[in-house]
Amino acid sequence: MRYFYAALGFLLFLVTLGFALKNAEPVTLHYYLGFAWQAPLSLTLLIAFCAGVVAGLAACFSLLITQRRRLIGMQQELSKLHTRQD
Repeated sequence: MRYFYAALGFLLFLVTLGFALKNAEPVTLHYYLGFAWQAPLSLTLLIAFCAGVVAGLAACFSLLITQRRRLIGMQQELSKLHTRQD
């Protein structure tokens, strides 16, 4: 199974490399106040993808912290109930 994952990772790398080489033409991103940035299309897409991943993780992070606090509170309550019964 390890060789399958290695082959799949290598294939994904080749596809990504081919995409980056075929889309190396610079694109211009225009911002407010006349600011513009030129970069290859593949780099621009990679940055947009990474920004989306970070935004998704940040959105889930508060929920994760809330659930962790509730779990700790429930574990403490359960341990108190166990000590009362003994």
